[in-house]
Formats: sequence, structure tokens, C-alpha cells
Amino acid sequence: MTRGQRAVERFNSGWNCAQSVLWAFHEDLHLPAELAARMACGFGGGMARRQEVCGAVTGGVLVLGMRHGQGEKRDSAAVETTYAKTQEFFRRFEARCGSCKCRELLVGCDLMSAEGRQKMKDDLKQRICVPCVETAVAILESLANE
Repeated sequence: MTRGQRAVERFNSGWNCAQSVLWAFHEDLHLPAELAARMACGFGGGMARRQEVCGAVTGGVLVLGMRHGQGEKRDSAAVETTYAKTQEFFRRFEARCGSCKCRELLVGCDLMSAEGRQKMKDDLKQRICVPCVETAVAILESLANE
């Protein structure tokens, strides 16, 4: 099973998009699964269902930060690398999915309402969200190999 398929399996089992993307990389990042799930929890649904930046994207940004980011030691090269990789991640995601914003991806669906959440589960999850999770993972894998 590919990493993308594992992320989708996780997503389809009830975890949010951000959690599923971060979880797909947690072992490589030496990040305990429990911590990965907790860290990404609030990012689902475009940040707590506010439909801002897509959770698959924010999960990806967390992965990039873990891989390349500045830690306690001030390291401007790490900051520049992380920003460059993150900008490229956004560019590729937008090119493949059409937007990095949950609200634009789930046109006409309000995740703050029960009806909107049901619409997402009944239709949009498989049609829109699953491909976004797969795409985020594929882009992260590609960036790791460059």
C-alpha cells in the first residue's frame, strides 16, 4: 500500500484531512502517532471547519516544517528552505486541485452547518477531499526526492 493510500485509508476511517496527511509521514519524521494526531486536529475542515486553508495543505505544511524547519537554534537557511518548499507545495497543490482554500474546493458547502457536514460526507468527501489528501501526499513525496 502506498503512503497516499494509507493516508486516504486513515481519512476514510474518521481522521481529518490534516491528521491523515501528517500521519502518513509521522514515522519518517520520528513523530509519535498520538502527537501527530493531536497537532493536526484543529486544522481539519480548513481549520476547525472554517474552510480557510485546506487541511490537506496544512498537514503538508506541518510535514515540511518537521523536515526542514528552524528549531530552537536560529537558522535562517532552514527558514528559507522551509518557505521555498512550502511555496512550491502550495503552487503544485493549486495547479492540481484548483485552490488551496477549503471553501473554494467545497463550493456551496458550509462545514459550520450540520447540513454542510452531511453533504461533505455523502458526496464531497470522496469526490473532492480524498483526491486532495492523495495529492498533498504525492507532492510531499516529490519534494522529498528533489
